[in-house]
Amino acid sequence: MTDFYPAVVIAVFLAGSCAGRLLHHCTLVFPRHLSLTDQMRALWRERVCHSCGKPVSAIQHLPLVAWWVAGRCRSCGRRMDHRRPVVELITGLMLALLYWLEIPAFTEAAVAVSALSSPEGPPGPAVVDSLWSPLVWLHLRYLLHAAMLCGLIIATVIDFELRIIPDGCTVPVMLFAVLFAFATGQVHIVPLWFQDVSTSNVLRSAFPDLLQPLIFEWNAVGFSRLYPHWHGLLVSVAGLVAGAASIWSVRVIGFWALKQEAMGDGDVVLMAMIGAVIGWQPVLIVFFVAPLPAIFAAVGMWVIRRDRYIPYGPWLSAATFLVLIAWRPIWPYAKRFFDMGPALFAMAVFLLGALAATLYLMQILKRVLRIAAPKSAAVDEWSSADHLGYYGSKRLDERTGQWPRPRWPGCRSGRGLLHEYCWRGM
Repeated sequence: MTDFYPAVVIAVFLAGSCAGRLLHHCTLVFPRHLSLTDQMRALWRERVCHSCGKPVSAIQHLPLVAWWVAGRCRSCGRRMDHRRPVVELITGLMLALLYWLEIPAFTEAAVAVSALSSPEGPPGPAVVDSLWSPLVWLHLRYLLHAAMLCGLIIATVIDFELRIIPDGCTVPVMLFAVLFAFATGQVHIVPLWFQDVSTSNVLRSAFPDLLQPLIFEWNAVGFSRLYPHWHGLLVSVAGLVAGAASIWSVRVIGFWALKQEAMGDGDVVLMAMIGAVIGWQPVLIVFFVAPLPAIFAAVGMWVIRRDRYIPYGPWLSAATFLVLIAWRPIWPYAKRFFDMGPALFAMAVFLLGALAATLYLMQILKRVLRIAAPKSAAVDEWSSADHLGYYGSKRLDERTGQWPRPRWPGCRSGRGLLHEYCWRGM
């Protein structure tokens, strides 16, 4: 089986390129519809040219080569979107790289050398005796991560261009992750809960007597062996809640301190989707890793375009992929914080309070130094004049600018004017 491994990686790249064709189609379709149901319906209906609406040829569905061989619509002659081969190539490369790191060999030792395993523990998948080999569980976990990666690519492309994240690229993957985790029970990276007993004892001695009962000790490895499916469900749900709560907390604190939106609703749902796939411990690592590339991007955008606002979804996606491929060097440092057990929640409250105090002090400093706040971009609002104009265009008065003439009563009845004209004797 080892001799066929390079061929399998190449096959994963080709399959990822084919998936990139669908992902690019999603980036064009999802922003056109508001609701999730409309986005899903349009995904299977709008298989036509996005310029003229005519069906495209069969060769234009081929990944990578279609843009070069048949890059124009045969009906209107318009060129295909230049982003399509880029999305297809990036999707294929990322899925192949993720497969090569998560499943480095077709042997039983692949679990120990996988990029998502750590010699320091705690154990991840395949902790329950099963008829399936650990290699099968690695492929199931990769399937879940590949679905998340596809959603992240769609969200990144749309967020970069329009600064929105439609529900079509996050909610289906999030629901699939919860159901898949419950059905398998062994696709988590780390268990639901673990802690270092020595660290808990030290923290318990430092806490007041009233708060010492809060420093409990529990290891979820035994629970995962007895109830693997419920454990998988709890891991996914806890990750969903932790991911959404982390971004939502920053959103609330930023709005309170800065009096403007710090995060969008799409970022909250995106982080919930990531947490539902990888669990609450890895999603918190993503939360702290994402600001690092985002800061450099914000500085670059300010220097080049004088733009103070950047989409945050792409950097959450980049941090997620970075955490997956670099899990082995990252986890030993992050594990020290999660060994704190329940004291981790107190630390999270302290960090959020420190963030709120820092942002509030920055606002006070700006007022003292008389630094003007940036002017917000004009927001298109539906004014009363727009409403009256729209209402007038839909409720035309046939007496304006026209000679009186007999009309079928059904026309007036359809506009709700029949009784009025009868009362006026017209």
